[in-house]
Parts: sequence; C-alpha cells; structure tokens
Amino acid sequence: MASLHPVATQSSPRDSGRSVGKRFQSVIVMLLITLLLLGGVGSRLFYLQVVQGERHRQLADNNRIRLLPKPPERGRILDRNGEELAGNRISYGVYFWPFGSDDSNRQTLIQRLSQILDIPVQDIRDRLDQVEANSPTLVRIARDITPAQLTAIAEYQSELKGVQIEPETERIYPNGDIAAHVLGYTGEINQNDLDTLRTDGYRLGDIIGQMGAEAAFESYLRGEWGGQQIEVDGVGKVLDILGEKPPTRG
Repeated sequence: MASLHPVATQSSPRDSGRSVGKRFQSVIVMLLITLLLLGGVGSRLFYLQVVQGERHRQLADNNRIRLLPKPPERGRILDRNGEELAGNRISYGVYFWPFGSDDSNRQTLIQRLSQILDIPVQDIRDRLDQVEANSPTLVRIARDITPAQLTAIAEYQSELKGVQIEPETERIYPNGDIAAHVLGYTGEINQNDLDTLRTDGYRLGDIIGQMGAEAAFESYLRGEWGGQQIEVDGVGKVLDILGEKPPTRG
C-alpha cells in the first residue's frame, strides 16, 4: 500500500513581493497618520505658547496687579497773616475696579450704585466706559460719600464686586461764604473742560478751580497725581507693593 506524503507548496517570487509591498504601504500609512497627529499637536502648542503666550501672560498679570491712583491734596490758600482761607478735609470716594468685577452682574451693580449714591445710571455707565472691561485701573464713581452711603455699600458688598472705598480730600472754606467772590470755588471737571485739558494731565473725576483765586491759580493748586502698583491674590488681598509714586501736593 502506498504511503501518502504531504506535498510542500512554494510561493512564487511575485506573491512574496506583493506581501512585502502591502506591509510597506501599511507602515507608510501609519507613519503619515502619526506625523499628522504630531503636527497637529505641535501646531496647537506653538499657537498656545508663542502666539497666545503674551496674551496669557498679560491676562495673568492683570489678574494680580492693580493700579491704585492716588489723587493729590489741593494746595491751601492763605491770607497775608498765614490764616487758612481754603483747605482740605479727609473724605471717602467710591471706586470701581473693572477687572475685579463680574461682567454678568454689571447691570445689577450699576443699578445698586445708582440707588445708594443717588447718581443717574447713565452717568455711572459713562464713567465705566472710560476704561477697558479688563482694565486693572480703578475708576472713581463718586466722592465725599456720606456715612449712610458708606454703610449701604458695605451692606450690599455681595452685589458690588469690584467696588471699593478709598480715602481722599475734600475742599473746605473755614470762613464760609466770606470773600467767596474772591476765593471762588472748585468742582468736578466736566466733559467739555476735559476735552480741552486732557493733554495737561487731567482725567475724569478731577477737581478744578471754577472761579476766583481757585481758577486763577489752578496750575499751582492742583498738584500731581501719584499711585501704587500692587499685587493682590484671588480675593483682592494685597500681597505686595510693586511700585509707588507719591502724589505731589499743590
């Protein structure tokens, strides 16, 4: 009886070449996919780190750095005997920090400030429009507020994120109306005067002489603004004073 032996089959050189070619094509496809993925990730990293890097650094700095303007004390007016005819007393002003506020709550904040300070809504909005929404600079909303207004702001602090109270000075005349026609008076700069005097360093909220000696000697009495650049944490607590320029008294 004849025995059966398996017959070995041999692949042709053409079949072997096709198999190697398919494997090579698969490797090439995988390499291309990998390169595309790496290229996409690399492009994104380049965009975030290089293109957007400066913007992110600026936002980070704005989030922790405040510019606190410090108004100067207006110069006193004395008579020939050295007696004070016009001087200053301590008062408190309301300031707003745009970057430290909640944009979604802006309208509620404006309405509440309008009620507390008895200032028209549009006037408050006009002041806030003077600076960028993410500005680290404080904007004055009101000056010389009453104790009742100070208490109300503290009471509604949860609705007034970005609002803070700063000490400043208010003009006084010890002799009342005596010689008022000579001394004149001061008042907050209006928009027309601001358009004319902005190049002289005046800003919205500044106090200027309106009549009499207050107006005639404005350049001597006004003084020069100063300020502090401070670092704060996430809740607004002062961490460090980065720089300071004291205001110059008039």
